[in-house]
Amino acid sequence: MSGATPEERLRATGLTLPMLRPAAGNYVGAYQEGALVHLAGQGSEDWLGRVGETLTAEDGYAAARECMLHLLAQLRQTLGNLDRVRGIAKVVGYVSCTDDFTGVAQVLNGASDLLVELFGDAGRHPRSVVGVKALPKGIAVEVDMVAVAAIRPGRAAG
Repeated sequence: MSGATPEERLRATGLTLPMLRPAAGNYVGAYQEGALVHLAGQGSEDWLGRVGETLTAEDGYAAARECMLHLLAQLRQTLGNLDRVRGIAKVVGYVSCTDDFTGVAQVLNGASDLLVELFGDAGRHPRSVVGVKALPKGIAVEVDMVAVAAIRPGRAAG
């Protein structure tokens, strides 16, 4: 499917984007300024606990993938469809884990792998990932992202 669009690739995976969740505080899920779309962190509400304690690294990978599906749902709503994504400027991941768990980079691959699956080379991105003691509501992983959108000629961004 090398010539396929991101929306076509998403359909081919059999994955569906989840319903958007309301913001859990006084913030918005996305903010677009020009071509940059800043997306608020999305958590893995189906994966509660700490990696290295109640969850395995494989569970963490699945949780990060779930986070990315939520981010992509927010991105689709913001842009109209995922075919307008030109690239990914930055991904940041937070993994709730034990002090001795050192596989946080592998956990975040769950999010990164999905981006490359859907967007090809445009899905490759710089990223950071850190292990933390706890995340809101006991979630295992949270991911945020900045995407780059194709700007339609003659139209304002957004």
